[in-house]
Amino acid sequence: MQNSMKVLFLGDVIGKPGRLAVASFVKTVKVDFAIINGENLAGGIGITPQTAIEMFSYGVDGITTGNHVWKKKEMPSFLMEEQRIVRPLNYPKGAPGFGYTVIKKNDLSLCIANIEGRIFMNSLDCPFAAMDSFLESNGVLAPILVDFHAEATSEKIAMGWYLDGKVSAIFGTHTHVQTSDERILPKGTGYITDAGMTGPRDSVIGMEKEGVLERFITQRPQKFQVGKDDVEVQGVVVTIDLVSKKCLAIERVRKNIE
Repeated sequence: MQNSMKVLFLGDVIGKPGRLAVASFVKTVKVDFAIINGENLAGGIGITPQTAIEMFSYGVDGITTGNHVWKKKEMPSFLMEEQRIVRPLNYPKGAPGFGYTVIKKNDLSLCIANIEGRIFMNSLDCPFAAMDSFLESNGVLAPILVDFHAEATSEKIAMGWYLDGKVSAIFGTHTHVQTSDERILPKGTGYITDAGMTGPRDSVIGMEKEGVLERFITQRPQKFQVGKDDVEVQGVVVTIDLVSKKCLAIERVRKNIE
């Protein structure tokens, strides 16, 4: 009888280079579930039904998002149909889609939940209160993984301490810069401040350097294009005990894709 599960989580997947990197990498790792943050799948900003379906065809089991989830007009209705994609659960009541989902595969179950930060971000409902409500009212028995899509490292670290012992793991996303602080917190929750970016490193957080530099230097609007070269997958693999739901191991992933 299996007594633990392994879960791969890849940080923000950027455009076509990121999608192809996921396709190449997922088939090489032996995990029970593969989850990605997919809010930048479509052209580097936003997600479409087509890009989500493409990810599922590569073996991805669930997709979290963030503040760019609404960028493409097709998504609100699609989020109501496709429950393997979640949007932050602290959006106001009535927002399309779901803030968490339970994925079942090979007699195993995994809950993925999504929240969004408020520091330097949108004025949303409190993510701490949203997690309290979710944990108190839903009675989820499966291990719970949380994607905290937030800008400020302090807010992410605070959430890690707040959820320690309440969820199996919490991964920060949004900055596209992987941190090296992966650890298991004292009460058994796996944590990393930011899982990083799956996409071109020869870029400025996924976008071609030239347009971004021009924007910074001139302060004039520029059309950003997704970078192409030096593509990496970045994220973490966690091992979770199926009885205690505690994180047994967390390993940072960073691999160049030829």
